[in-house]
Amino acid sequence: MYNKKELPKRKQNRLKGYDYASSGAYFITVCTKDRKNIFWDKSQLNFAKEDSILPPDSVRLSTYGKITEEAINAIPKHYPHIELLQYVVMPNHVHMILLIPYDNGRIISSPTSILTAVGQMKRHVSKKVGESIWQRSFHDHVIRDKTDYETISKYVYENPIKWQYDYFYTEE
Repeated sequence: MYNKKELPKRKQNRLKGYDYASSGAYFITVCTKDRKNIFWDKSQLNFAKEDSILPPDSVRLSTYGKITEEAINAIPKHYPHIELLQYVVMPNHVHMILLIPYDNGRIISSPTSILTAVGQMKRHVSKKVGESIWQRSFHDHVIRDKTDYETISKYVYENPIKWQYDYFYTEE
C-alpha cells in the first residue's frame, strides 16, 4: 500500500477576517526568491558595519533595485486611494508602509486592497526584469496605533544601517 506523506501546512499569512481594503496603515515585507541579494549594488552589500555612519538613503541600488523602487513609487499613481508613507529597498527584500486614509474620521474602503496593489507591484517588477524574482506571497502587519507606527517607521529607516544584523541577512 502507498503511504503518501502529508505536506506541511502553509502558515496563514493574512489576518483572518480582516478587510485589507479598509482604512489603516500596513507594514509590508516582500522578499526575493531564495533571498538572493539582487537589489543593492554589489559593492555595498557589506558596507554596514557596527561603526558605519552612512545614512540609510545613501545606498546605491542595482538595476533590479531601481526597477523595484520605481514600481514602489508608482503604487499611489496606479492606486490613488493608497498612500506610500515610507519604504526601503534592502539587498533581498523591501519594506513598505502603505496607508488607506480615513475620510473625515470615517473608516472608508478603498476600491483596491493592499494585497492587490502589492501583488501588482511584484508582477510589474518581474515582467520588467524578465523573470520572477519574488518569494511567494509577502508578510503584512496591520499597524495598530501611533506607537506601533513609530516603532516600525524607525525600523524601516534604520534597516540599511543594520543590514548585517537583519533577520534576512545573507552573504553572497
